[in-house]
Amino acid sequence: MKMMKTGLTSHRPLSGQLYKYTNVVKGWQQRWFAVDPETGVLSYYLYDGPGDTIQPGQPARGEAHLAAAVICPSDEDSKTFTINCASGDMLKLRATDARARQEWVDGLRAIAEIHTKVMGANPPLQPREQLAVHDAMASARQQLQATELSDAALARCIESSDSPFPHTDPDLLLLKATSAASMQCLLQCLGVLHRQQQYATLTVSSKHSDNEH
Repeated sequence: MKMMKTGLTSHRPLSGQLYKYTNVVKGWQQRWFAVDPETGVLSYYLYDGPGDTIQPGQPARGEAHLAAAVICPSDEDSKTFTINCASGDMLKLRATDARARQEWVDGLRAIAEIHTKVMGANPPLQPREQLAVHDAMASARQQLQATELSDAALARCIESSDSPFPHTDPDLLLLKATSAASMQCLLQCLGVLHRQQQYATLTVSSKHSDNEH
């Protein structure tokens, strides 16, 4: 049984084909995404394009909870957007065109808002300060992705080096290892900052909700 693609409106299931960024090696991978509006969970499945089918009961490749998630269009192009989850996980996705991206962003934000209210956070709109933080975090992620590409290019350059220094030169190996370790440290630091920011947002929102009651 084929899972049919539908329009992204409040009256139809939120599902369709998107590209998911994996890493600098694998790049963008085509996946089928579907949201369960009852649980607020976004699931994605292996998908090879038109003609491929998603079988009932097929295990998801991955999941993301939308409660307290922040969905941000990317300024790098008109198709890309990110989902920053309260858990600290981040999905970088790409739609087929600008209109499809806007439909996904609007639909995901609507579901995220509903489930954020259910869990007690209840922020009707993001304050300007919080949006500024989210924008800064998104910008930092983009900078790190560019740095990750540079680190991979450096590693390839060293590995293909023959002269005047061979790729087994101790200084070159040390440079390669230091670059990789620094890249990993920066990614971990950004993850810690994101989790702290999400925790602070939920804490402030919960206190605000308690005060209203």
